[in-house]
Amino acid sequence: MKVCPMKGSHSNTLIQKAETLAVNLLWNKTNRETGCYSEQAEPINEKLTNKQLKFRWNNINWKAVETHVNRLQVRITKAVFKGKWNLVKRLSYLLTHSFYAKLLAVRKVIQNKGKKTAGIDGELWKTPDAKMKASLSLTNRRYKAKPLKRVHIEKYGKSKKRPLGIPTMYDRAMQSLYALALNPISEATADKHSFGFRKFRSTHDACEQIFGCTCQKFSASWILEGDIKGCFDNISHQWLLDNIPMDKSVLKQFLKAGFVFKQNLFPTKKGTPQGGIISPILANMTLDGIEGILANKYHRGKSGRITKFQRDKHNVNFVRYADDFIVTAKTEEIAEEAKELIKIFLKDKGLELSEEKTLITHINDGFDFLGWNFRKYKGKLLIKPSKKSIQKVTEKISDVIKNGKPWTQEKLIQTLNPIITGWSNYHQGVVSKEIFSEMDKRIWSMTWKWAKRRHPGRSHHWISRKYWHTKGARHWVFSTETNQLKLLSNKKIVRHIKLTLGINPYLDKGYYSERKYNQGLRKLSGKFKKVWDNQEGICPICNFPIDINTDAVERPLHHKNGSHEDNRTSNLIYLHAHCHRQYHATNSKSNNCCPTQGLGDA
Repeated sequence: MKVCPMKGSHSNTLIQKAETLAVNLLWNKTNRETGCYSEQAEPINEKLTNKQLKFRWNNINWKAVETHVNRLQVRITKAVFKGKWNLVKRLSYLLTHSFYAKLLAVRKVIQNKGKKTAGIDGELWKTPDAKMKASLSLTNRRYKAKPLKRVHIEKYGKSKKRPLGIPTMYDRAMQSLYALALNPISEATADKHSFGFRKFRSTHDACEQIFGCTCQKFSASWILEGDIKGCFDNISHQWLLDNIPMDKSVLKQFLKAGFVFKQNLFPTKKGTPQGGIISPILANMTLDGIEGILANKYHRGKSGRITKFQRDKHNVNFVRYADDFIVTAKTEEIAEEAKELIKIFLKDKGLELSEEKTLITHINDGFDFLGWNFRKYKGKLLIKPSKKSIQKVTEKISDVIKNGKPWTQEKLIQTLNPIITGWSNYHQGVVSKEIFSEMDKRIWSMTWKWAKRRHPGRSHHWISRKYWHTKGARHWVFSTETNQLKLLSNKKIVRHIKLTLGINPYLDKGYYSERKYNQGLRKLSGKFKKVWDNQEGICPICNFPIDINTDAVERPLHHKNGSHEDNRTSNLIYLHAHCHRQYHATNSKSNNCCPTQGLGDA
């Protein structure tokens, strides 16, 4: 069933005219912050030079683009909630054929971590004119996905390498385009307590949900730890084609592309597109419904209604992050019964539970989930970094220090600090103060051995004076004149505030904007917190909120007067990564200084 309200050449002509009109309205060089459009731009045609294409990409009004796409996504969401699936099809068609959406899809691909890795065609979109050409070329007409390039990468801490599929840039952009239409549908139909690969949800929200289900004296005592065997690699293609509400011909191309390894082509008969942008959405939509079958079994009374009495009677709660999940239960027998129900649910989707890794555990014995250990000690639930997580980060730091013997102290500090910061940020919302202090001792010991290996003939006193210094009230700080190794124990323990469930990210923008702003206030400190507070977490170029978790963390702030030596609060500002790049691309001739309007003193 193809999602297409119009057929034939008349439809194609209308789309081409609409694309040309959209392109002519997008460009805005002089008044970006007002949302005005420049009507002076030449129409897109084959005669445009690379220079003209570059100008157009660098002067796209991204605020207009995102606003247009978001309006369609809101309409799709409302149509899903009303059960108007024919309208959902029509709106999805409009979105996937919109030039605005194509621009956004290409931008997402070139911002991803894999932007420097080509598929089997060797093509990368490095220049503005290449990005513009790509946006204009995206179409489902006669679309045929190319096979993925199969490579094997090392899995940290394991000798066995993990296979990875790399799609071409064009196929990534096509997946990104259709994900823009599929995501609102997925969000509207998702299980309430599913947290993986969803807008504004995180592992920390899942952690807080589990805490709420298990922390009370009369909470569930038994935990079913679910592990789906090769989830992404085994989902039934037929089930996806029958149940995913998108253009079936395009979805079939995504699923059946195959992969190339050592110049041999291999077909794909099951599973989602490996390394694909759309894969997490397809996997989520496949697994959505587990919570519903458990609720029907354990939460409904004789009247058929979900009641508090029934919920408390069985204490069955479900929390899922991607393909990992847990089910709480009052007794071991209920947990076993829930396991069998989930097996039946997964079977027609081509999936099964791993018998070896799917466990039923008592809360007093504890269980690991998402890098944390959940366990009750004398009736009190404590969440700590898991032993596996501690071991993994310790080995990673140890490997860096061992391999860094020829490095300067400055380079070693620059390499270690992001690892330390990332791990401490992840665990700062749980009981981790003692573990942080213990980790500091381990790292100190490792850096001492590193220094001793560099200078085997020197005394301890000489080594300590060369590499450890006094910084403020702290002695023995592993540091240089310009940088110092971070301490995990300096990280404040800040409880994560769980997302309010039941609020849709496409319909409740105000809630999520406020949440992003407050997350920035909690995460930042000192000068950076003041800068964030001054601009209220809003990017002054596009006037959209900045997500501190993805857009700005560990990123240099923009200097408004162009001087990177001037680090006063009044001269610093947070910008979206794409807004930052676009600003410098269009203002390179003016010493990169910010205009008074839009980027003035925050």
